[in-house]
Amino acid sequence: MNNLSGKIFLPGNEKQTEHLESKIEIPGKIVLVIGTGSEEIAVYLKTREAASVKIIVSDYESVMNSRMVLPKETEIRVSMMEFEHTDFSAGSFDLVYAQASVSSYNRNKIIKEIKRILKPDGIFCAGENTCLKSPVPVFIQEMLDAGDILPLGSTEVSAYYEERKFKIIDEINLSGTLTEYYQKNHKLLKDKLQTLTDSEKSYYKIILNRLSHESNVYLKHGGKDYIGFTSIIMRKAD
Repeated sequence: MNNLSGKIFLPGNEKQTEHLESKIEIPGKIVLVIGTGSEEIAVYLKTREAASVKIIVSDYESVMNSRMVLPKETEIRVSMMEFEHTDFSAGSFDLVYAQASVSSYNRNKIIKEIKRILKPDGIFCAGENTCLKSPVPVFIQEMLDAGDILPLGSTEVSAYYEERKFKIIDEINLSGTLTEYYQKNHKLLKDKLQTLTDSEKSYYKIILNRLSHESNVYLKHGGKDYIGFTSIIMRKAD
């Protein structure tokens, strides 16, 4: 999986995809990838002989960015949909992959929808933002709220999904990847700001400020004591 190293700008970086492939055969599977910034993951799964790969994102800007990034020859289609209300028929996918894209206040509805669109015995690989200890300081809670992040307790991930009738295949703690993620994120922001026009800076101001704030909270203000990340692979049980 060296060809993914350094290319995924999401919590868990390439380690979540490595985790998936260590447990699940990809060839022949019909795959849905959920979330902004997942283009490299989708391309990789297609090169691993997935039968087809689709991406859904939640906003128009992400659709446009994905279409510019994705090589046309991969035939990966990107669509804008609400994650909790997709346009797919029941039982459409063998595998749904979500990396840091379902840990929101709509998680329960999103997971219900993922179960609906998975085939019987279909696989769900989720990267979940987690809380390492609680209560969290107010400034960290404010950061989570601003990013629409509702983390599960780090010891509660399996139980959450078992309650929703998934059979756990494997779970690993990827919290150790977050320092690299936030360091890359911080550098990327600094480099990106130098190339933006004044109008682009104005357009991206909210997201840039949020990402910069998250990086500072994690790297400089003790966020690593509270913020974690877990990869979990499971099978639809009913």
